[in-house]
Amino acid sequence: MIEGGALFLFLAVASVALFSFLAVLVWTEARRKEREAYYRGETVKKIAESQGAGATSARELLREQHRIATLRTREGVKLGGLIMAAVGIGVMVMLRGLERQEPVYLAGLVPLLFGVAMLTYGYFLAPKV
Repeated sequence: MIEGGALFLFLAVASVALFSFLAVLVWTEARRKEREAYYRGETVKKIAESQGAGATSARELLREQHRIATLRTREGVKLGGLIMAAVGIGVMVMLRGLERQEPVYLAGLVPLLFGVAMLTYGYFLAPKV
């Protein structure tokens, strides 16, 4: 049987190690994205400084990158809306099964309506690409 102090020490060390690892992971990911953005910007600047077709191709590249980023954002909102709606339905079913007398299951309407709002935005209100 493990004593309480040993278990606490193990959990404390494990949590510090986990959060240290997560901090380093987030930092390295941010550095990678920063480098990619820098090199992409330098490449576009060199292309834009060239005469003729290079400038128009740089503008087309920037437009295409913006279009792809907008499309990814819209798809992310749609996916988030689907997940939220599914969570709301799941919560409603679970609470209905647990408590039959009181209308507690209506608490599942909160995530369901958030999901419906996100889906409405993603399909109808978001800027078109």
